[in-house]
Amino acid sequence: MRREAEQRRLIAEDIPLALYIHFPWCVAKCPYCDFNSHGLRGAVPEDAYVDALIRDLDWELNPTDASRLTPHASRKITSIFMGGGTPSLFSGRAIARVLEAFAAKLNFAPDIEITLEANPGTVDAANFRDYRAAGVNRLSIGVQSLDDAMLKRLGRIHGQGDVLRTVEIARSAGFDNLNLDLMYALPQQSEAEAEADLRAAIALAPEHLSYYQLTLEPNTEFAAKPPTIPDDDSAWAMQLAGQALLADAGYAQYEVSAYAQAGRQCRHNRNYWQFGDYLGIGAGAHGKRSASDGIERRARHKLPRSYQAGAGTATAVQEQRTLETADLPFEFMMNALRLNEGFTAALFEARTGLPMSTIEPKLASLAKRGLIEQVDGHTRPTSLGRAHLNTLVAEFL
Repeated sequence: MRREAEQRRLIAEDIPLALYIHFPWCVAKCPYCDFNSHGLRGAVPEDAYVDALIRDLDWELNPTDASRLTPHASRKITSIFMGGGTPSLFSGRAIARVLEAFAAKLNFAPDIEITLEANPGTVDAANFRDYRAAGVNRLSIGVQSLDDAMLKRLGRIHGQGDVLRTVEIARSAGFDNLNLDLMYALPQQSEAEAEADLRAAIALAPEHLSYYQLTLEPNTEFAAKPPTIPDDDSAWAMQLAGQALLADAGYAQYEVSAYAQAGRQCRHNRNYWQFGDYLGIGAGAHGKRSASDGIERRARHKLPRSYQAGAGTATAVQEQRTLETADLPFEFMMNALRLNEGFTAALFEARTGLPMSTIEPKLASLAKRGLIEQVDGHTRPTSLGRAHLNTLVAEFL
């Protein structure tokens, strides 16, 4: 048993390690949003929240159960993603302080990818220059639409002019790696309007586009008071037309909703989809970490006040569990099958610690049904499998 635990620990040291930092406040809560975001009441508590993030990381690096967890000191941080909420509500000074403090405690890879989410309604040119100077080298901009009528229906605080200005400011600040978030199947949106929206986004020449369908999530305002949205056939037509348009413009789809120019795939998100490890710091942040006795997941308290009160101690953690061995195939597939390229046997075995023989009978059955295929050593969904991805993944439950 001790030898097996040591083997798992050594394998885990080779698994990429990323860092997610959550900033929980927004100017206002969007009616479709089910993320951990909270409308601001007064000024952003920058210093107090950054203090809490630093305390939280200190505890994460020195937990009471450190003996069973893979040490961080020997592992490089390959990417950082600062999400929210709206991280761009925080000043360049605050973001610089976070990155400086974390860099002193963690082993950043020389070519680390550092992404910060920004909303067009919360943009300041000086802050963008300061973000870049602090080491942020990728921006993810929550555009959602470039149609003012659509933005109003979505409850967004910005307009098309704000989007154009944000991209211009980002380029002027030295950012050469931009992602734009764009949604389709919006309230009362026609197929022609969805195509025009996507063309407008492509015209801004971002290096990466996240193009995804609006869904009515539980516990949101839209779930309580559903707007009129396109039916399934129209949404599917929008998706197919969008995929073709993006391909023609030089954006290769590599994941369900992710499209990138050559060499511009999001390294941080790829780590999620390849079942890598990641630290989760901040209110509501989730983390996944390999341990000698399996794979552990942790989630921080969602409420900023509760999180800040507990940061630096175990009380900041709201949920912690070690995955059961029987759950690992589903957990892996839930991520890896989102990638167009799928996964290799070596990746499955390295990330789960299970032999490929564990899932081979299931894979053979799914291949007979036309849902997966083997291409160049990769197991990947077919076009039919991608169209019914939730059904495909559920086969591993």
